[in-house]
Amino acid sequence: MNEHRRPLMDRTLPLLTGGYAWLPDRMRESSDRVVRTRLLGRPALAVRGPQAVRFFYDEAHVRRHGAIPGPVLDTLFGQGAVHTLDARAHRTRKELFLPLLAPARVAGLTEQVTAAWDDAVRTWGERERVVLFDEAGVVLTRGVCRWAGLPAGTGTQPLARDLVAMVDGFATPGPRHFRARRARHRQEARLARLVQDVRSGTVTAPADSVLDRVSRHRDTRDEPLDPRTAAVELLNVLRPTAAVSWFVAFAAHALHRWPAHRERLRAGDGAFATAFAHEVRRFYPFAPFLGGRTVRDLTWHGESVPAGGLLLLDVYGQNHDEELWGDPYAFRPQRFLDRPPGPDELIPQGGGDPRTGHRCPGEPITIGLLESLATRLARLDYQVPDQDLTIPLRRVPTRPRSGFAITGVRAP
Repeated sequence: MNEHRRPLMDRTLPLLTGGYAWLPDRMRESSDRVVRTRLLGRPALAVRGPQAVRFFYDEAHVRRHGAIPGPVLDTLFGQGAVHTLDARAHRTRKELFLPLLAPARVAGLTEQVTAAWDDAVRTWGERERVVLFDEAGVVLTRGVCRWAGLPAGTGTQPLARDLVAMVDGFATPGPRHFRARRARHRQEARLARLVQDVRSGTVTAPADSVLDRVSRHRDTRDEPLDPRTAAVELLNVLRPTAAVSWFVAFAAHALHRWPAHRERLRAGDGAFATAFAHEVRRFYPFAPFLGGRTVRDLTWHGESVPAGGLLLLDVYGQNHDEELWGDPYAFRPQRFLDRPPGPDELIPQGGGDPRTGHRCPGEPITIGLLESLATRLARLDYQVPDQDLTIPLRRVPTRPRSGFAITGVRAP
């Protein structure tokens, strides 16, 4: 019997155990970079490449409503989040986030985070050991809360722990997942009360701040978001910013493994800082793939998936595709000095147009923060003690096992 005519076995369990390597391993068995499989009981088609990115983000092919599994909504995105909407409803909700793309806004957040970083660094020299992953989460949370207009006195460390837990537990069963659920429930309830206080006038949100915009936003029926959904979308600004702690730990890992890059960052080479940020996001694993529900029967390179099935975009595989990157497992920021990445080539935070589609609108924020914090890391004097710096590909999302600990910190 022809291979693609065989009944498809459900591969959800192999995915959970295989992690980042599961889909790329299957792709290597295909000459056309397309894989038919079954996940969560549904037929699925996995694709890769710039043309596949455009195919995946075509709203005539894929919808997000009903595509994101409940466990991911209950941890990472939140029920009713912008990620679950399509067409006009998606575009209307996304208007809440698009002003955050303005260069002045990105610069404002970067200033708040770097100020929080500089304050934190002054205390690190007094400590025997600093775990960069943990400290970055607190610094990023403190900075984004100030920038978003949250009231002073917001408990930064508990909030940072919860934001990091939401990301850390979205793709795994077991204790990490249940910690993520509890964290989301706790913060949604707290921020929903804050939104209600803003609307009642008990709390004043700075004009046009994120808190102000979320509290005032109206959806397609010209009604304000219910407080819980408003809290979900407020978390969808705070949580991705805290998630940059993964990239900070990866940047430290890269500077440790390839210290020659440190000098150009120290010198303030802005173009190199941008290239370094792109290469960290390309080289190190974060999202393994993205998925959507098929609107109609689809065919890609001779393989098909019926309406109501799943279309998967192989993010990790594309970011390590030899045809796109030449030597994909070499960490080489210079590749992005030669030319900027095409919008459908480098996709660690999705592809397509962030203004109209589902590409993460916070991508410029991630890049701006990573440029600044990687430069500060390069200028920081510290030692790297013996520790487990392996990055397990079976763990999603992964990071250096030790969180990247440093000692003997001396601020510049």
